[in-house]
Amino acid sequence: MTPPNAIETEEPIGFRIDPVLARSWLLVNGAQPERFDAAARSRADIVVLDIEDAVAPKDKSTARENVVRWLSAERDDSVSNDGWVRVNGFGTQWWADDLDALHGVEHLGGIMLAMVESVDHVVETAKRLPGTPIVALVETARGLERISEIAAAKGTFRLAFGIGDFRRDTGFGDNPATLAYARSRFTIAAKAAHLPSAIDGPTVGSTALRLSEATAVSAEFGMTGKLCLTPDQCQPVNEGLSPSPDEIAWAQEFFGEFERDGGEIRNGSDLPRIARATKILDLARAYDISPAVEYDEGSGHAPAPSDTFHY
Repeated sequence: MTPPNAIETEEPIGFRIDPVLARSWLLVNGAQPERFDAAARSRADIVVLDIEDAVAPKDKSTARENVVRWLSAERDDSVSNDGWVRVNGFGTQWWADDLDALHGVEHLGGIMLAMVESVDHVVETAKRLPGTPIVALVETARGLERISEIAAAKGTFRLAFGIGDFRRDTGFGDNPATLAYARSRFTIAAKAAHLPSAIDGPTVGSTALRLSEATAVSAEFGMTGKLCLTPDQCQPVNEGLSPSPDEIAWAQEFFGEFERDGGEIRNGSDLPRIARATKILDLARAYDISPAVEYDEGSGHAPAPSDTFHY
């Protein structure tokens, strides 16, 4: 039975979302190829095969081969083998080999570049993989200080927050208030550079409640994606970063009221509300979601929700 306030979705298992709008970015250990197909059938918007942090130095070559083999394989329609790859950071002994191995791989959707600390890290990576979208994973104080430049770099597609390494680098705790400044920097840098909104870091060892709370924090800071560590984290993250049934109903109701009033601008708040309602409904269509209860045109007009969604 569907809960009263649940989001109904037609999204099939293994359905991939445009990376501009992708919410759940599932990291999968490249040294464990037996997990690749299961990840591809999961609710993840994007599957990211990881040959960086998850893989011990002695296993890097094997993991790289696993990833290239899987991305290059012929596959039936039940499994999407389009995937992204988290590669080792610029300046490491594995960076160049990772990029050389991925050059020309047919089903490579994009790469997530670890430990980005300067524009050069993105630019040099883009030169080796022309036309490949790059998510710049910023994980250090040095990277955060240069995040506006990194966001504006040619080749940067989205920003992602590497929370674990950032906390190790800075000594910060995981309280949302402690990381508020960092998250704000990500959102502002992405917006200023005309990028899709940033991808927040993962929630480790989470209960369902903690994951829900952490995802709400991401949304509160304007972040529209989140790294996931297991397939079962993807659906809660997708729901938490999607328009809610109440928001969709508000957008429908707003347009209904607007049309009943003649479809003309009535005051200074109409244009922002039109933009917001349009964005909510566009995202609902992109994610194939709708409120479990259709809105009632005869009901009182609800106030606009306070949080925002960004492309």
